[in-house]
Amino acid sequence: MRTAVDFSKSPIIRGLVTVGLTFCGLAGAQTSFPAATTQPPEQADRIRAARVRAAELTARGAQFLLSAQEKDGGWASQQTPGITALALKALIQEPTVGPRHPAVRRGIDFILTFQRDDGGIYGPEGLLKNYESSVALSMFAALQNQLYTKQIKALQEFLKENQWDEGEDKSPDDPFYGGAGYGRHKRPDLSNTQMMLEALRDSGLPPDDPAYQKALVFISRCQMLSESNDQAFAKGSSQGGFIYTPAGGGESRAGTIEVNGRTELRCYGSMTYAGFKSLLYAGLTRRDPRVQAAFDWIRHHWTLEYNPNMPDTQSREGLFYYYHVFGRALAAWGEPIVCDHAGREHDWRAELVEQLARLQQPDGRWVNESDRWMEGLPELTTAYSMLALQAAFPSERTP
Repeated sequence: MRTAVDFSKSPIIRGLVTVGLTFCGLAGAQTSFPAATTQPPEQADRIRAARVRAAELTARGAQFLLSAQEKDGGWASQQTPGITALALKALIQEPTVGPRHPAVRRGIDFILTFQRDDGGIYGPEGLLKNYESSVALSMFAALQNQLYTKQIKALQEFLKENQWDEGEDKSPDDPFYGGAGYGRHKRPDLSNTQMMLEALRDSGLPPDDPAYQKALVFISRCQMLSESNDQAFAKGSSQGGFIYTPAGGGESRAGTIEVNGRTELRCYGSMTYAGFKSLLYAGLTRRDPRVQAAFDWIRHHWTLEYNPNMPDTQSREGLFYYYHVFGRALAAWGEPIVCDHAGREHDWRAELVEQLARLQQPDGRWVNESDRWMEGLPELTTAYSMLALQAAFPSERTP
């Protein structure tokens, strides 16, 4: 039987739980939404220690990525730009490297070879149009360089055009509506949709742009919450977490689960954090029932040891993707302490640092032995890890 990782023995975290927000004592009774508080000096000191440790980890990760760059300027490229764009963003945001480093310049030149007449940036087969264009847009935004304004505008328009909506004869009552898939003729899923929203947000697309509200329709249908999900597979469900897609009658990459004698699609961590941050990116407040339900699921399934609520045999699949969306989601949430349903306080940034410190290899890389979704490629998992830490402790350059 798996148990959540015990962070209480960590030298960074020890003591944080005693100086956290006082709302945690109510955790067993209800979801709490704390007001901002002033950090006590001892907590600020420990957060500074976690920041220093995170900087050490990302600097070592950067050295691995620099050593792994291929002759054409890409990373694990196979003549596609996706992993390269993720690695570049991590390096651009890394203070020991930055946007002017020669390796970054070579990587950008490599990415630019994939520009298409339709405004997208993707590989020659076009199978991953949305994914590759989304991570490229986030990378260009991280550069904070007006030289790439043209690429940013073109990518924003491409992603919005690629979104399933009236332009593809999809009305709001269609389960495809508002979502994004790997390409226009691919069914939409929450992973691609959250990447699209993240890229649009990173690149400064105004929050009143219709793309966010269209996406919200799709995202809400990925949440196992019958009050706000009109799809048949969610009827009667109160899980509050998220699945992979509502298309085709609904699908979860974690299979199904028995809830009160009824079989339901199973929510899991990586998609729930992806959905949670997407709700926030789409402008929902903390008081929205969808946000509350997602946060409540997070408090019930708190762990960084594995991808929460995945079946035991799959529990490490997508683990580093999970760390990435975990960091981005809780950064968007904006509170330093999360209280789980057992009443334990968690400084999520410090716990993320400690977990990734344990998993980093001597040469600076991270890699997942459960090689699903390409996480056997250390270039990808190292980029995910660095981006997660950068979300937790952004530098002044981080969007």
